[in-house]
Amino acid sequence: MTAVIESEEHQALRSAVAALGGRYGRDYLTRTIAAGRHPTELWSEAGRLGYLGVNLPEEYGGGGGGIAELSIVLEELGAAGSPLLMLVVSPAICGTVISRFGTREQKRAWLPGLADGTRTMAFGITEPDAGSNSHRITTTARRDGADWLLTGRKVFVSGVDQADATLVVGRTEDARTGTLKPCLFIVPRDTAGFARHPIDMELTAAEKQFELVLDDVRLPAEALVGDEDAGLLQLFAGLNPERIMTAAFAIGMGRYALAKAVAYARDRTVWKSPIGAHQAIAHPLAQAHISLELARLMMQKAARLYDAGDDAGAGEAANMAKYAAAEACVQAVDQAVHTLGGNGLTREFGLASLVTAARVARIAPVSREMILNYVSHQTLGLPRSY
Repeated sequence: MTAVIESEEHQALRSAVAALGGRYGRDYLTRTIAAGRHPTELWSEAGRLGYLGVNLPEEYGGGGGGIAELSIVLEELGAAGSPLLMLVVSPAICGTVISRFGTREQKRAWLPGLADGTRTMAFGITEPDAGSNSHRITTTARRDGADWLLTGRKVFVSGVDQADATLVVGRTEDARTGTLKPCLFIVPRDTAGFARHPIDMELTAAEKQFELVLDDVRLPAEALVGDEDAGLLQLFAGLNPERIMTAAFAIGMGRYALAKAVAYARDRTVWKSPIGAHQAIAHPLAQAHISLELARLMMQKAARLYDAGDDAGAGEAANMAKYAAAEACVQAVDQAVHTLGGNGLTREFGLASLVTAARVARIAPVSREMILNYVSHQTLGLPRSY
């Protein structure tokens, strides 16, 4: 499943990460989840090999690449059955925002650790009453002398328990207009007034989800990332990579499920020939493969546009890639389970848990309906209903 448009360097990276993922695999992740642990062994080895920071600047310990390279890492780990969700958050969102807009001190403090995996950072944007409407964010920051006081709530924040800090999206008041504008703050995990509470999820994953409560969290001036007046630009500098990486996560998961189903269909014989010889089995698997390949092409386009500095073009492509990859993933997982029949629901084959996991990409970080709204308004120029 190596795309013909990839460079030799990208193909080599893909092969190397696939080899790493193959040494761990789905069984490793299943055991890790069952034990209530984090996949620290895989995370640490990926960091030592330079895969976690391929998108970060070389001067701060990264690989000097971009989201194109990081998406390859996540996709291949997913295809091996052991994806790392925090790749979406720590190097892709937080690392990108800090490398693009952070002060030299912030870059020195955070990027080397994010690159080698010794430090991680979570990302807090979603709120209980805001949903997909980022304009309704109520977490606010107000000045108190030289400091900031941050107050509000966040939900569905991944990996806060293992993160050294959380990049929190708040809103500050524009002194000229009185309107609120988005800003990003680095909040260390042990900061006074910063509390976290686990959310009881039906979904089983190594990375837990949390609600955050910020009660007049006092932050120094240097906790603000970038320019106070460049909020939306900085915010979408993190959200576009998030969508691209979510696509990579979904494509990897879909590939894993499809590979399981294809292997089963080649060998499983009920009548005179393997079930994969029957078009009722073969054609849906072929369709799933086509959908995954098409989604990957859009993901690659989005990553290239983003890495080239075309934020507007990347925004459209990233949303389309995330939508297409989520649909392709659900299609592949559903067909894989259906191909195995009853065996697809057993722990032995490890597919049943993906039925729920695959749908996460349809919901997070933004619902497919909001992506359709984006394409309707931004691409097609249709009027808004809200």
